[in-house]
Order: sequence, then structure tokens, then C-alpha cells
Amino acid sequence: MKSKLKLKVLATLLFAGNILLAQNVGTNYNEPKQYVIQELTVSGLQIFDPSQILSVSGFAVGDTITVPSEDLSFLVKKLWLNRSFSKVALRYTKIEDDKIWLDINLQENLRLSKWEFVGASGAKISKSNKTDLGEKLNLRRGTVVSEFMLENSTRLVKKYFADKGFLNTEVTTMQRTDTIVQNATVVTFVINKNPKVKIKNLNFKGNNDISDKKLRKAMKKTKRKSIFRSGKYIRDKYDEDLDNIITYYNKKGYRDAKIVTDTMYALDSKFINVDINVEEGKQYFIRNITWVGNSILPEEHLNATLGLKKGDVYDKSALNKMLTEDDFSVSTQYNDMGYMFFYIDPVEINIDGDSIDLEMRMLEGAQARFSKIAINGNNKTDEDVVRRELYTKPGELFSKTAITESMRRLATSGYFNPEAFNKPEGISVIPDQANSTVDLAFNLEEVSNDQLELSGGWGGGMFVGSVGVTFNNFAMSRIFKKGAWRPVPSGEGQTLSLRGQSNGTYYNTVSLSFMDPWFGKKKPNLFSFSAYYAHESNASYWFDSGADQWMSVLGISVGLGKRLKWPDNNFQLRGEISYQRYTLQDWSSYFTFSNGASNNLSFGLTLSRTSIDQQFYPRQGSEFSIGVQVTPPYSLLDSKDYTKITDDAERYKWIEYHKWTFRFATYTALSADKKLVLHTKTKFGVLGYYNKDWGYSPFEGYLLGGDGMSGYTRYGQEVVGLRGYENNSLSPYIKGVNTSNIYSKFTLELRYPIILEPSSSIYALAFFEAGNSWYEIRDFNPFSLKRAVGLGLRLYLPIVGILGVDWGYGLDEVKGYPNAGGGKFHFSIGTIID
Repeated sequence: MKSKLKLKVLATLLFAGNILLAQNVGTNYNEPKQYVIQELTVSGLQIFDPSQILSVSGFAVGDTITVPSEDLSFLVKKLWLNRSFSKVALRYTKIEDDKIWLDINLQENLRLSKWEFVGASGAKISKSNKTDLGEKLNLRRGTVVSEFMLENSTRLVKKYFADKGFLNTEVTTMQRTDTIVQNATVVTFVINKNPKVKIKNLNFKGNNDISDKKLRKAMKKTKRKSIFRSGKYIRDKYDEDLDNIITYYNKKGYRDAKIVTDTMYALDSKFINVDINVEEGKQYFIRNITWVGNSILPEEHLNATLGLKKGDVYDKSALNKMLTEDDFSVSTQYNDMGYMFFYIDPVEINIDGDSIDLEMRMLEGAQARFSKIAINGNNKTDEDVVRRELYTKPGELFSKTAITESMRRLATSGYFNPEAFNKPEGISVIPDQANSTVDLAFNLEEVSNDQLELSGGWGGGMFVGSVGVTFNNFAMSRIFKKGAWRPVPSGEGQTLSLRGQSNGTYYNTVSLSFMDPWFGKKKPNLFSFSAYYAHESNASYWFDSGADQWMSVLGISVGLGKRLKWPDNNFQLRGEISYQRYTLQDWSSYFTFSNGASNNLSFGLTLSRTSIDQQFYPRQGSEFSIGVQVTPPYSLLDSKDYTKITDDAERYKWIEYHKWTFRFATYTALSADKKLVLHTKTKFGVLGYYNKDWGYSPFEGYLLGGDGMSGYTRYGQEVVGLRGYENNSLSPYIKGVNTSNIYSKFTLELRYPIILEPSSSIYALAFFEAGNSWYEIRDFNPFSLKRAVGLGLRLYLPIVGILGVDWGYGLDEVKGYPNAGGGKFHFSIGTIID
């Protein structure tokens, strides 16, 4: 391009000189002549003002010039290089003796009025591509359309698509005169992307110690074409992978490793080869580590935290992680003691052969304290509800972990958008080193989390209508306050739920629950209350009132919980007392007896711990709970011989059992952007008895299999889902009903988010599940499991909660239930299949 420009300038200069010569045959190049300018004009302009040209010409009337001369050539060159003109000529209109009349004749380039990007042969260029190209080319209306501008724009368009893998992109430009704007043109870029090229081979040179296979593996996004790999070439991903190669070398101790050259060349129109030439350098090992400037933590503690010793490979990334990045790093430990301004610099003080001596130079600084703690964005939630979850208190020593834990508590509260805490603007940290203080501002993004349920569905062989409402930020203390009903009192972080289901006379249920996580508002002591009533009959139709077989359940429970400080503040201990009364009349559909009234008074105790970072799409942390629910051992306290009692109403007048549950779940981000998440879960439950003559309780057993939903609320049994199988199909069939007293279940899920916004959140998942249940505890076999695999989606809408759909395939046969497994669709509303 530069050579073309030089030729054009030369041609223009010669042209200008020839004009002057042609008009003065007496001019002799060997004997230049001087003239005094009498007049200096500019011709041929349409947009430019002649005064602009005259001001840059460097000449004025009365000046003496030499013809021919370098000054005249320089004037022509200067105007040409402006790129605003397609023709530049300097000529005289008159000569008298030593006087000369000069004219600068110009032809302006067209101006850009509009531009467009179209695909060749009718192909489409996406809107996002057009937007990106407009930004890359930085085109502006009124820009001079020069050959240089067109060539540069074409080059940028080709580069844009080449970076996306279209290395054979062809671009042509077309111009048409703008009939509205004077001296303007419309430029059309016609783009033929051609098919993406694939990488046939990734070749490495210079790697004597690290194999090609390991280096290819280090390239996370750039792979060779194979059956399982697309072999796409994306420039920015390729550049990242070049950095990944060096990072991999650094982890192995090759601190001097570098990429000398990387070359790609076409094999044909579809494939390219990539050659990467590396210089490995020497592998280094740690010899001595010394600490300088530490007065708070002893050297022995610092060495233990660092976890590196003499002879270890010199891994810079591991070193930096343990110094500053990890949750238990040296820097974090100092930060958690208030030393916010702590600084550490690992310096290589000596390199001897393949050995490196490190000196950790530390500046501990003064302790800092939290000063102002601002809360922004809580328009609905009371400020004290936010502040009670904070571990950052004004006047207390600065702590990095306290900030992290405060953000986690707020993210899992359900009142705020958890994704906002992953953004830099989610929290503002304002240090004041001069006064050793730190100001914080929690910038919250409130979300609507109240839920309304108006639904109808088919389940249990019948149509069931449901209506319910849940207020997740309720304020009980304001129910009598004027103006608080907008539409309901809110802001105190309590939960109130009302729900009803009905099928006319066949099935009816109503329930009420209330929960306050800070009962009394002073400490994180949880209070809960729930009550429900259900009635189910054998009415054939919703309007049938002559049912003579029915079951009713009345239940009430009260619970208290306390957040513990030991082993850490993520633990909670919760106790509950509950009472249910089951009344059966000729009802043998689900239980092992059909007539009578049974009372269930139980006491429950649950120890739990949760450290997840948010509710709907956790990326890290775990959940653990172990619980026991017991009734008084009536059969051991009375003197009855239960081997002789045959009347079910007498035997089961007061239910007795002890029930144990265990649950453990983990969430681990597998990708650097923390989008791909591995979720694992283990569940176990057992229902035991006190007296073998009394036997197992007819209530509180387990139903395993399916989506974990029966279509309507089922009281008296715990429904556990296992996708890929029919509902309840994995519980033994005993005395005409499905029931079990022990179960185990294991889940492995890979999750990936599609959208995570306050208005709606969606993620996709792939799962493997296995589980089984048994009636007798002695029959329990942890290796006899029914397996399933499948795919699913989860959608969260603030107004309705969680909606789920899964397709699972049961891999194993179920004895006595030939169609239990195979492909099955499962739907869930309001909860995640658990």
C-alpha cells in the first residue's frame, strides 16, 4: 500500500511540474527562475473553503518563488497526503517578466454519507456482526472516501471475520452516488465469509521436555479436528490458549518458557495447520525461602500456609495462589486480622543453576477498622434486615472473610439478585490509609420473590386445581399498620404461605405456614409454624357427595432454630414438635390399615450446615443435614401384648417410630468463568421401630421414584423423586400398597446457565441418578441400586417460583413393574426435584 502511495505522489509531482513547464517553454530546469506571486487562487472545490487551502499552502501574494523548485513539489505532496483529494495540480494562469499568477486546482474525494454490510449471493450478515463492524471500522458520516480508507476498512472487515474462524473471507466495496447529499457516496461492503476453516494439526517444535499431547491438552479452547472436536479456529480463544501453554510451562517450573513463533498455513480451503515453536528454557526448583518484614505471624506459620518446601518445582501460579488468592492465603490471614494494607512481594534473590532462592518481602502496615457501612438499593427490605446479615460492623477490625460472608448471606437471602454480587459494582470498598479506616457500600439489586400459584394438573388419576400465595418478605408486625398493605405488609424477611388444592368432593386440602428467621429481631433464632387439613374420599366425580370411604389428616407443627457459632456460623440447630391426626374409614389405598384414628406426636431435631453462594444456581459451597424425628415409645411403656392385638384401630391409636435422615450436597464450578457446575447429592432415610411386636409405623414411610410429586399434596408419607421411573415404582408393594422404610439415593448433575437475570433464570442440566428402597431394614443393600440418566431444564420466575422439566431414562428393570423404567418425562412446580 505504501509503494502505491509513493507512486501516486511521484506521478502527481511530475504532473504538476509538467503543467508549469508546458505553460512556459522558456523554463530551463538547469537554470531555475524567480517570480513574485501576483495572485494565488484555488479552483475545483465543492466542500472545502479556499481559505483553508491557502492557509496550508505556505505561500501568499508578494512571495518570491523559484520555478521549478522543491517548495512547489512539497506543496503538491502536502495536499495529496491529506487524502481529501483525488487530483492535485499547481499551474500558472499568467506570467509577465518576473511576475506570476498561480492557481491550485483540486478535485475533492467524495464524502461518506451512509454505509452498509451485506452478504454475497443473498447471505445474511447478523445484526450483531453489523454492530461490531461499525464499531471496528469507526466510520463517521462526512468521512472522506479515499482509496486508503476503503482498503483499510476492507482489511478490518476481513480481520474481524478471520478472528471468528472465517479465514477465507472475501470483501468487495461498491459505491453509489447519494442523490440527496452533495458530493457524497454510499459505500456497500459485500462480504463472502466462505466456510470456516478447521484445524487439521497442531504441531509443536522445540518442546523437548513436555510432550505434544500435554501441550495440546493445555490449550482449552483450540483443538484439532476429530470425531469429538470441531477443530474451530477462533482468534481470541487461540490467543488465550497460547497464554495457557506458557501458564502450563510455568506450573511445571519453566519460568523462562516462551513462544518464539506461531504460524498457520492453509492445506486447502477447509483446513489449516498450526505450527507453534516454543522455547522451554530450564526447569527450576525452590531452594530457600526467607521471610522479611513479618512481625505478626511467625515464619513457621507462614511456611505451613505457603505449603512449599525445598526441592519443590517452582510454580509461580501456586505461589501466588497461596500468597494472595486462596481463601486461606497469607494475604487473607493478614486481612482477616485487620491488616487491609498488607502487601507481599515474592522476590527471586538468587538463581543458581536450576535452583531459586525466594525472599518474601512483606509490609504489614497498620490495622484498619470498618467505618461507614452504607446500604443502597433496598427499597422494599428494611435496612435492619440487611444489616443483621452483615459481619462487617463499624468499629470492628477489617476482615476480608467478613465481607465475603456478608455478601454470601445477602445473596442467599432471596431478597436480592445474587448475580449482582459477582459484579465489581456489587460492593464498593473505600480505604482511607491515612486514618486506617475502610468504608463499605453494599449496592443491592432488589428482586420480587413473592409467588402466586394458580394451576391445574393431572395427577393420581384425577384433575386437581391449586391456588396458593407465598410472601417471602412479609412483615407480621405491620399487619395493623395503616398504609402497609401495598399489597401486603413487607420488609421484615418473614415468610407467609397459604395454599389450597381441590378436586371437588374427591380431594381437598388447605395449608398455612409462617417462618421468621430472626424471631424477636435480636438474634438469628428461627421460629416456624404450620397447619394443614386434607380430606380424600372415593367419590367418583368432583360433584359426588355420597362417598363412604375417606381419609382425613389434621396437622400442626411448631419449630425453633438457632444459628450456631461453632464449629462455624454456617451451622444451625433446629427443633420441632408436631402433631398429626389421621382418620380412616374403609381406606386402604395407601396404608397398611383401613379403619380407625391414629395420632402422631413427634419431636424432631436437625443439625444442618449450608455454605452455598446463592439459592437458584449455586456455584460453590455445600449443604449438609442430619436429623432425627421420634415419638414416645408407647409400646415399651404400656403393658399390652401387641402380638394378640388384631384390631388396627387399637394398635395404631398412637403412632410410634424413630426416623433418621441424612443429606449432603456439593456444588463445584468446573470452568474458569464458573458457569459449568458439578452438583453431587447423597440422601438416606430410615424409619425404625421400638418394638418388633408393634412393627413399622403405617405412616411416615417413603415412596421412591418419579418426579417426587403425586399431583396433589400427600400427607403421611415422604415422597422422594428418582427420575427415569414411574412415580412410587421403586418402593416395595406390601399388603396392597407401595411403601418402604429405608432408602438411599445418589445424584450427579452437570449444570450450565442459559440466562441468569432477576426477571427470569434458566439453566440446563444432565444427570445420572441411582437409588432404591426396601421395606425391611435388614434387606438394605447399598449396591442394589436402580440407575437412570437424562437431561433437564430449570426455569425460575419470581411470580411462580421454580418450574422444571426432565427427561430421564431408567436403565434397570423393576421386579413386578415391567414398565417402571425406560424413557419418562417429569415435571415439577415450585421446587427442584430432590
